Amino acid sequence: MSISKTRQLLVDVARQLFAKNGLENTTMNDIAQASGKGRRTLYTYFKSKEDIYYAVIETELERLSDKLDEVATRKISPQEKVIELIYTHLSMIRETVVRNGNLRAEFFRNIWMVEKVRRHFDDAEVELFRKVFAEGKEDGEFDIDNVDLVADITHYCIKGLEVPYIYGRIAHGMTEEATKPQVAKFVYGALGKKIKQ
Repeated sequence: MSISKTRQLLVDVARQLFAKNGLENTTMNDIAQASGKGRRTLYTYFKSKEDIYYAVIETELERLSDKLDEVATRKISPQEKVIELIYTHLSMIRETVVRNGNLRAEFFRNIWMVEKVRRHFDDAEVELFRKVFAEGKEDGEFDIDNVDLVADITHYCIKGLEVPYIYGRIAHGMTEEATKPQVAKFVYGALGKKIKQ
């Protein structure tokens, strides 16, 4: 097994154990045993449980980033891309938290640890929005004076919606299809253009 495959196996096993038992109740020995690798192999890749926890968070953020990149490369208008990026971000964050069971409490309890690892993802997401807004401005779809500022604001607004979205406190049981027109109206209004008919 290659180095990267071994490392990924260890991260996957750790994520499953963290999700099932929580971070505090999972030991490095548990991870080594469940992966079928020795402790020596585990410590070759990770110095501590916190290191492997960071790797789990990074892997989960990479999944989210890959999905956002997929949306950004679609052959749809910048207006549609913005809405799809927002919904993809929020739904992937919720899926990540749900799929990680007991680990989700750790995500919220140690948010500073998550934020430390998340910094690169956040920067990449802001850059993705910059590109979409620049494209929309160039095409005359958006009336934006400062693309960088609008990208920053958009990112932090979406980030601020994560916890309420995860807990279902937004839209009170409405479907994504039912909420998209109102969200689009709000977003397009902020971007200076009316919804295309």
